[in-house]
Amino acid sequence: MPFWELQRHLGIDVDRWLLRQSMPQPYGKAGACHAFEREWVECGHGLGQTRARRECQLEYEDFMECMHRTKLAVRLRTILEQRDKMIKEGKYTLPDYHKGKEEPRP
Repeated sequence: MPFWELQRHLGIDVDRWLLRQSMPQPYGKAGACHAFEREWVECGHGLGQTRARRECQLEYEDFMECMHRTKLAVRLRTILEQRDKMIKEGKYTLPDYHKGKEEPRP
């Protein structure tokens, strides 16, 4: 068959969207979320889609958090809102290096 390993011969990888972290990475190191993706895939292997959704929900949530950092963004937004609230109340003042003032140079 003429299409065997066509992607490899052309130097393209159309299947890379299937498993983001498992594809070859630069310098041969594993991707940042590879461990989470692997746990999720191993958990759901052989269960079927319906059971895997129920039983592997925690692994999937961990993988998605590692990929998108949504919980981290919410937490940082909450911290910044609290800081702004404390500044308005006068309980907190920013350090000089956060006010845009330069340090005196020698």
